[in-house]
Amino acid sequence: MSAKARETRRIFFREFFRQLGVVWPILSGILVLMVGFGLLIGRIEDWQAMDTLYFTFVTGLTIGYGDLAPTHASSRLLAVGIGFCGIVMTGLIAAVSVQALVAAATARK
Repeated sequence: MSAKARETRRIFFREFFRQLGVVWPILSGILVLMVGFGLLIGRIEDWQAMDTLYFTFVTGLTIGYGDLAPTHASSRLLAVGIGFCGIVMTGLIAAVSVQALVAAATARK
C-alpha cells in the first residue's frame, strides 16, 4: 500500500471521528429514544429484556426479520417510532461518512 493511500485513510478516519463527535449528542439521543421505545414495547408485549433489545435494534436498523412482532396497537406505533429513529440514525452516519470522504479527497489535491 502506498504512502499516499495510507495518508488518505488516516485523513478519512480522523475526519470521520471528528464529525462523529459533532453529531454524537444527536446520535446518543436517538439511541436512548430507541431503547426507551423498545423497553416500553417489551413491557406491553411481556417480552424478556434480550428479546426486547433484539427487536429494537433489528427494527431500528430496518432489517425487520419478523420473528418478533408486536400485537398491541400501542406497541406497533412505538415500533414505527423505532424504525423512524433508525432511518435518521443511518442518515446521520452516512452524512458523516460522506463528509469524511470529501475531506480526504480535498486533502489529497
